[in-house]
Amino acid sequence: MTSPAVLILLGPPGAGKGTQARMLEERFGLIQLSTGDLLRAAVAAGTPAGMAAKSVMESGGLVSDDIVLAILKDRLGEPDVTAGVILDGFPRTAGQAEALDDLLAGAGQKVNVAISLEVDDEAMIDRVAGRYTCAACGEGYHDTNKRPQRDGTCDKCGGTAFKRRADDNADTARARLEAYHAQTAPLIAHYRSHGVLETIDAMGSIADIAAALDPIVTRAVQ
Repeated sequence: MTSPAVLILLGPPGAGKGTQARMLEERFGLIQLSTGDLLRAAVAAGTPAGMAAKSVMESGGLVSDDIVLAILKDRLGEPDVTAGVILDGFPRTAGQAEALDDLLAGAGQKVNVAISLEVDDEAMIDRVAGRYTCAACGEGYHDTNKRPQRDGTCDKCGGTAFKRRADDNADTARARLEAYHAQTAPLIAHYRSHGVLETIDAMGSIADIAAALDPIVTRAVQ
């Protein structure tokens, strides 16, 4: 029996990781696993690792890598991940990547591919600073790239109220990009050294990015 594939999507805020991950879930039957969702589910389920995480979070602390890895190990053993998983938000450092490698090796698995969505920083700042969502259904829009078909009316639900995240502005976007590059450079080097790094241009349309991802993910899940 083939082990479930493990894919990692890397890319700065606004690069489209969430959108592409949802599309990959639909096309390949993969399950997206974000650190936040994993923690909340483990706490709700009352697993030993989840209870350990709850205790730390209630005291205002940061959940340790060991607890996150224990929760991830439990999740990877569940029956709905047979096709594979997309990891979102973990690992974030080379140390976490090494710990993940050890965890997967213990289960006869490995990271099949780490895909870095490459962006132009200044264009990305414009992209992030211009985005907003429907207050009712959460459908995403952009000042220039994706306006509603009818001004002031959501295409999806017909809502007329919209909202912007307070941190979706140029200064915050620039700071987040700088932090991302500093944090992720060693991680990219880690996966390059292991021969599983792929990079794609993430400045095109959603369809263009999906088309570039398709053959990479097809190889990874075979």
